[in-house]
Amino acid sequence: MSIRRSIVLIGLVAIVSQPVFARDTHHNFPLSDAMSASAAQDKLDPEIKFFFGTQRHPKVIKRIGEWGTNKKTNAFGKDDKVACEWAFLSAMLELQERVKKEGGNAVINIKSNYRGKETSSNETYECGAGAIMAGVALKGTVVRISR
Repeated sequence: MSIRRSIVLIGLVAIVSQPVFARDTHHNFPLSDAMSASAAQDKLDPEIKFFFGTQRHPKVIKRIGEWGTNKKTNAFGKDDKVACEWAFLSAMLELQERVKKEGGNAVINIKSNYRGKETSSNETYECGAGAIMAGVALKGTVVRISR
């Protein structure tokens, strides 16, 4: 095979494969799976409480403010659910750090905010997964609640 034919073949393969790499699949995965994953159990501080959607929570003593996260992770060669759980954990860790920085002890009304579209759920979070990256964006209100 000549060099010219090889270059043409490589170019055709690159053009044909572009839609595969441009994949952007939206998922709603269970919060219970992500929160009970061993990495989440190891890294999330049990002293900080997280409440999703309209989940009931103890009385708010002090409302500190609303913050958002937008975390991405490598999804290459990974199952979408696995990649999304890693992105979810990164987003949760960012919320946790914000709670500590602001002197709160909980985040309430946590909702997905993927591509600026808010989705509130007590049971699921939204994730966008592609061939190379997966992302989770969350928004929640940092508060101090009664214990």
